[in-house]
Amino acid sequence: MGSKKRSKPGRSKKKTKTNADQALALDYVRAWAHPVPPPEPSASDSAANDFLPAQPSRGGGGEVLFELHSHSNHSDGFLSPSALVERAHRNGVKVLALTDHDTMAGIPEAVSAASKFGMRIIPGVEISALYSPREVASAGENVHILAYYGMCGPSRFDELDNVLLNIREGRYLRARSMLAKLNKLKVPIKWEHVTKIAGEGVAPGRLHVARAMVEAGYVDNIRQAFNKYLGDDGPAYARGSEPFAESVVQLISRTGGISVLAHPWALKNPDAIIRALKVAGLNGMEVYRSDGKVDGFCELAEKYGLLKLGGSDFHARGGKDESDIGTVKLAITTLSCFLKMARPIWSCAMKDILLKFAEEPSASNLGKIVKFGRLTNFDGYSPTSTVIDAVDVCLSSWLSSDDIEDAEIEEVRLKLACYAAKR
Repeated sequence: MGSKKRSKPGRSKKKTKTNADQALALDYVRAWAHPVPPPEPSASDSAANDFLPAQPSRGGGGEVLFELHSHSNHSDGFLSPSALVERAHRNGVKVLALTDHDTMAGIPEAVSAASKFGMRIIPGVEISALYSPREVASAGENVHILAYYGMCGPSRFDELDNVLLNIREGRYLRARSMLAKLNKLKVPIKWEHVTKIAGEGVAPGRLHVARAMVEAGYVDNIRQAFNKYLGDDGPAYARGSEPFAESVVQLISRTGGISVLAHPWALKNPDAIIRALKVAGLNGMEVYRSDGKVDGFCELAEKYGLLKLGGSDFHARGGKDESDIGTVKLAITTLSCFLKMARPIWSCAMKDILLKFAEEPSASNLGKIVKFGRLTNFDGYSPTSTVIDAVDVCLSSWLSSDDIEDAEIEEVRLKLACYAAKR
């Protein structure tokens, strides 16, 4: 009689442990992506109802699709934030990070649109920066750093916004410089053409110039415009007023965000840049694309102890070489690691924002608190008990039920209650 093969004793235990870890990760991610709806508000709370996003029911399914890299027409994307959210919803995305270049102007519209679909928006931004080992502005390599914030946004929004504004103003000068270089190369492009493509109030970037070149018939497509003229080493390339990359990472950390290096495979010297940015406080790097992970970058992330993330970098250009939104499916354990790092940081930012508000409560400052929430008309709000009710509703949409009883949150409530009593 032949003896039966015995299975190796360690293998089934390891598989069981892996399955258990994945189940725990799924529960954790799903609980954050689809929080339990709060109790029905009383009639006295009705004035604050507009703060609360629509809450989906906790459902089944073994996957929670995050899209962590996308662009709208507030930078160089083709779709409005609302249309972007709708497309993401059709593709099964449950959590969407809108990461426009150097602006967060599209976030409120995205949040409002997402509330209709029970989706969650991560307020984000892709910040243009320069890596230069000796911090020489005239030399170095372009670097893009993604910043991810919690539901209440950056804790020091004005500081972040001033940096982003400076970058955007530099884009106007940069675009004019590129057009001047193109003109010398006998590729005349009108400024009005570029700004029309960019849209009102949008700082023009290389993609807008490239689109103008395609429309004017000087190149066949955007890729050719970059390869022949606008790439980093191209004859029409120009620098803007980008801050140094290390200072951007530190800024993101200071304002309560998670910093992630975008598309490191585009860098000439990724190891040196990643090493320097890790010292500055970098939290993660992109290693996954729709075509899978990029060789060598998972190892770099592990080498420097960084989160391994990724996204489609969706712009809705319509080319066959562009990945659709939601095509990068991150493992549930990856998403769990991301949230476990991010949530305490976002919670601290939220506490900082609310404590500052408690020191000076007003309808104006309340508007700053919900800047990245659903758009609401604050006319008629008084800086007393109504504001306290509104802040409570905001808290219920920002935090899970076990976070709301946090001692520091109670400190905010007590300060607001004291203020209301004095009034």
